[in-house]
Amino acid sequence: MSQHDQNDEGRRRFLKVAAGGVAAATVLGTLPRMALAQDLPHLSPSDPTASALKYTEDSSKAVGKKDPKDACFNCNFYQGTAGAAWGPCPLFPGKAVSSKGWCVSHAVMI
Repeated sequence: MSQHDQNDEGRRRFLKVAAGGVAAATVLGTLPRMALAQDLPHLSPSDPTASALKYTEDSSKAVGKKDPKDACFNCNFYQGTAGAAWGPCPLFPGKAVSSKGWCVSHAVMI
């Protein structure tokens, strides 16, 4: 086996191990977030950020809503799982919003 063939084999092995490491890190990096999403405290409408964005836990009581069907569960920002009553939202870090809630930052998923 020539020096060139050994270098190619070493590079291939390195790339396989690196790709496997990246894939494993990606999967393991998402596990804690999924587990913690259930444990987030619920966002209170009296929270200063919630008040500023006119958040309400019941979208049917929202003032200024454009479409009656708008709710957190169909917002582009909502990160909860389908059918979950509460889920995380990056607009309210560390808190869970009601899937039936609404705020003025609602962005329709496309």
